[in-house]
Formats: sequence, structure tokens, C-alpha cells
Amino acid sequence: MIHMGIGYDVHRLVEGRKLVLGGVPIPYERGLDGHSDADVLIHAICDALFGAMGEGDIGQFFPNTDPRWKDKPSSVFLHEAVRMIQLRGGRIINVDSTVIAEAPKLGPHVKRMKQVLSEALEVHPNRVAVKATTNELLGFIGRGEGIAAMAVASVDLPL
Repeated sequence: MIHMGIGYDVHRLVEGRKLVLGGVPIPYERGLDGHSDADVLIHAICDALFGAMGEGDIGQFFPNTDPRWKDKPSSVFLHEAVRMIQLRGGRIINVDSTVIAEAPKLGPHVKRMKQVLSEALEVHPNRVAVKATTNELLGFIGRGEGIAAMAVASVDLPL
């Protein structure tokens, strides 16, 4: 049976942090603030996968109050979400995602993000979409204060 899930995440941009999106380091003068590496794209994908399984959000599995997750790469969370699906006898069909950022320009990094994510999700790259857009200078994203991401995942799970 096909299950769908939706994910969304947002983090502030701050000085002194590396920017990582979709598991790919992105050259930029600021990074995302968070307990882990704050990879909003992977966080949104995790929430979409957890949602497809009928579970809660990423914070229920990897709370920001737990020191074990401090500065961890978000790929750890994604691998666990994939493992949970597999333990239930399921498989990921596809993931569609969008990163919303005024800067930096993400187009040159999308192909690498798609490759890294497809490997982590254990699916063919054609089953992973990574898109990037701006917020047309509107709101906190438009002012360059943060980056957001959203994702939809479809998962085939037995009843």
C-alpha cells in the first residue's frame, strides 16, 4: 500500500557554522543554526518519511535536548528513517523536495545533493527530486535570515 508523507523544516542562518544542505557542504559565509548540523533539506525529508510511516516528526526520534545528536550530521537521521522503513518491510518509492533560500545560489549544488540523497535513501537518482527557489525577497527567507525546505515522500508499506 502506498503511503505519503509531508515534511517541512526551517533554520536561522548564523555566523560560525558550516552550511550543509542535502548532505552536501555548500560554500557560504554563514551556516544553519541547530543542535545537529541543521540540514533543513534532510530534516524535511526525514519528516516526510516519518509521516509516510504514520509516525511523528524528527524531534521525537532525535530530540534537540539529547546530547548524542549535538553537531551530528543529519545523514545519521536519514539513514535511521530508511532503516525503519526497511524493518517494516517497506521501500521508498520517491522523494520530491524544495529548498527555499535567497542565498547562496543552490543550482550548482543540486545535482550533488540529489546523488547524495539517492544513495542515502537507497533509490535510483531519478526517484529523488531536489529543487531550489528563492522567496522573492519576502519575509525572513527573503531577508537572508534563514533557509527552509519542504519534502513529500511516497513509501510502499505492507498493511
